[in-house]
Formats: sequence, structure tokens, C-alpha cells
Amino acid sequence: MRQLCHDLAAWESYLTSQAGLDALTPLYGDGARDQAARYLSTARRYVEKFGNRPFAFLSAPGRTELSGNHTDHQRGRVLAAAVALDILAVAAPAETGRVRMFDSYGDIDIDVDDATPHPEEVNRTEALIRGVAAGMRGRGYRAGGFDAHLTSNVPKGSGLSSSAAIEVLFGTIMNHFYNEGRIDAPRVAQIGQYAENVYFGKPCGLMDQMSSSVGGIVSIDFKDKENPLVRRLSCDGFPPAYILCIVDTRGDHADLTQEYADIPGEMCAIAAHFGKEVLRDVGQEAFYEALPALRERAPQRGVLRAIHFFGENERVVHQAGALESGDMETYRALMLASGDSSFKLLQNIFPVTHTEERSVALGLAISERMLSGVGAWRVHGGGFAGTIQALVPRERAAAFTAEMTRVFGDGCCHLLAVRPVGGHCLPGPAL
Repeated sequence: MRQLCHDLAAWESYLTSQAGLDALTPLYGDGARDQAARYLSTARRYVEKFGNRPFAFLSAPGRTELSGNHTDHQRGRVLAAAVALDILAVAAPAETGRVRMFDSYGDIDIDVDDATPHPEEVNRTEALIRGVAAGMRGRGYRAGGFDAHLTSNVPKGSGLSSSAAIEVLFGTIMNHFYNEGRIDAPRVAQIGQYAENVYFGKPCGLMDQMSSSVGGIVSIDFKDKENPLVRRLSCDGFPPAYILCIVDTRGDHADLTQEYADIPGEMCAIAAHFGKEVLRDVGQEAFYEALPALRERAPQRGVLRAIHFFGENERVVHQAGALESGDMETYRALMLASGDSSFKLLQNIFPVTHTEERSVALGLAISERMLSGVGAWRVHGGGFAGTIQALVPRERAAAFTAEMTRVFGDGCCHLLAVRPVGGHCLPGPAL
């Protein structure tokens, strides 16, 4: 919406006022004042590049997976939360179809009126911009160009899904500039997934984009692929006695594409035995009845991964209920069960092709040593290398962070707060 754009002086006056801090508090909590400074410094860099014509602030958060490890691509259930780390854009609509954008990684200048996937853009930001624009138009919405400067505090490689956040951010920009903000959050997420699958070249599920776009803690059921059931939990976050921590174990992500692709591939191969596309369409009783035949005809790792799916898909429901009721002992036990299932059945803790890569397993072992009986730990996200998630009693957070930092290096730990707001355009001062 163009009326959401204001010049630098208007934004400076607003963001240094109590009204501006009040507008940022739902996104950042106690960090609103620091974020106001971040917003204004980003805006000043934008003005240096594009001039002081009216602009808007838009943002999209990272996400953390709470339960439902590798269930979304089988149209299963997931539990996830948006976090108070985000990608921020200072942006203004363009008169043409060109997107001119700059951030710490360089400049981009492309024409999004060209909807053709460009092979040279695979795995690049340009593919996501072009894919979001094409996804908008393909669903009957408008898309267009914009000028933008981006800044991010979602750490890359942290498992907090900076790629989904940027897809949701581009969708949020085009939603507000060209569609009057009327596209709902689940649809923006689906457009982001389309961009990543078709243009960026990554066959991801929908959990990451949905969590970032909707905000808060959400339970998502993907049984209906086109219309996933999204439910915001009644709780705004975790009880104050606990802190959710993501630890980057600094593993090597190189050459893991096949490891990631094998998980949905093997699960779908089990579903195909029953004439189904995905495991969600296979009955558990029929699956277990067929185990003798599956053992002879299907990859046995795929059978174990299917067992993980059935257990994890049910666990999501109970874990969401425990969180809403404040029953943290049950939640903690279920989180441990999720991690155990990922390790033993899903088998995404370390790659079979890289015998020297065991960073995630090491992080889990350290977590067990420090948190046994009082906390919980599990793999976070895709697995094989990268991050773990730990539920840490507040009084042990300093010691836990210090030990992880000693082993994995500075900046490996991220203490998370839930962000109740998903993709967002800051309303700004009254006109």
C-alpha cells in the first residue's frame, strides 16, 4: 500500500517516539529500542542509494522447528515458531518491473516482468525474486518492481531458515505494494515455496515459509496440500523458566544434497508400495501389516524412516497440547522422543557419505551430559550437519552457552524468543 510509505524525516520522528516503539514491541519485545536504531540506520543507507522518496519498512522472521522433523514433505503435521530474528527491507514500489536491491552480499537488478526461470540464477537470490513474482501472477495476483535495501540478523547456516524468510519478505513486499495486503499469510508462504522449488532449485517442504509468514507458534497440518490447516497456539511462547537455544555445530554442509533428497525419496518409495504418493495417505495398520513384504522389497532404511514419520506425525499433536497447557514435563519428554526418533529411525544426524562429519551427534552428546533430567535436545531442521535445538532451564543457560561456545566457537549459540508476528509491513505514522 503506497500510503504506508513515508520519507526519512517522517520515519525518524516516528521511530524515536513512544508510538514507534509501541509498533516495534510486538515484533521484538524488549529489543524494540535497539531495533528502532537498526531500522533508521538501514533507512539512511537506502536513501543514500535511492534518494529520499517515500519508503516502507517490511520484515519477515526466521523460524525454528519444534516438532515434525521431515514430516511436511509427506503432508504430515509440524509444530514450529517464528523467532525474533528477521530480514528487514526498506523498500519502495517502482514504476517499472525492475527490482533493484542491495544488501551486504552485493547488488541485484532484474526485470520481474520476465517470468522465465533462468538456469544461471539457480541457488541465487535473483531466482527467489523472479519466482515470487511469477508465483503471484500465476495465482491471479499482481506483482511488480521495487527498490530495496535489506539487512538481516538471521544467521546464515543456523537452521533458522533465512531462505524462507527472504521468500516471505519478497512476498510481503509485493503483497503490500501491489495487492493492498489482501493476500493471506498461508498463500504468501505457498508462493515462497513455489519460488524455492521451481526457480531456486530446492525441493523443500512448506513448513519454513508457513512459520515465517504466519508468525507465533503454529501447528500446521499439510494433509490438504493446497489448503494446509494452520492453527496458532494459544500460548505466546515458552514459560519463563526455560530458554530455547539453537546451537550451530559448524558442520560441513558440502555435498549433502543427495542425503537430503534421499529422505523424501525413500519415504515416497514406501508410500508407492501402497499405491500412494506420500506416507500421510498410508494407514499405519496397513504399513505394519505389510512389514514382511516391505522388508523384502523396499529399502530397509526407508522402512525405518516411515516408522519415524508415523510416530512423529502423532507426536506433534501431543506436543502442541502440552505446550498450550503449560505441561513442560510432558513437552520435554516428547521433545526427547522426537530427537531419539530422528537419530535412530530417520537417521539424519550424520551423513553416511562423510565418515568424518559427526558435529551434530557431538552437540547432542554434550547436551545430554549437561541437561539430562532437566532439559531436552534434538536435531534441528534438515540434519546431517548444522544445528541442534535445546530446551534449557534458565538457570543453566549461561553454563550451557559457555560449554557449547568452548567446543564449537564464538557465536554458535542463539537464544530464541518467539515472534508473534509473521511477514509484516510496519504501519508507520498517521498521515
